[in-house]
Amino acid sequence: MHELGIVKHVIQTLHDVAKEHDVRRIGSVTLEVGEVSGVVTEQLVDCWNYFREKDELVRGAPLYIETVEAVTFCTACEGTYKTVPNGKTCPLCGSTETYLLQGNAFSIKQIEAELNTDPPQNA
Repeated sequence: MHELGIVKHVIQTLHDVAKEHDVRRIGSVTLEVGEVSGVVTEQLVDCWNYFREKDELVRGAPLYIETVEAVTFCTACEGTYKTVPNGKTCPLCGSTETYLLQGNAFSIKQIEAELNTDPPQNA
């Protein structure tokens, strides 16, 4: 289950962003997950729900997932098509000289955050 490692990495990235921008709390996180990225979204959500309650920065923050459709380009006919139902073979011309344009990536799309408004402490 690599979703566990993904969630840990996302939370670490959120901590880095929070430190850089003086964020007090994360309100929500939206991820873009490619249709053929290999990420199992149900497991990703389960891992998120487990770890968010163990981390003060993200405690209670919902995770939203937007699926990015996989699209393939055919170099023979220069057409594009949906990858999942067709695989590597172009349904327009039958060529296998194709490559994936989108749908295998994973990224943080949006972070809703509450900024720290406390005055600085004098040391």
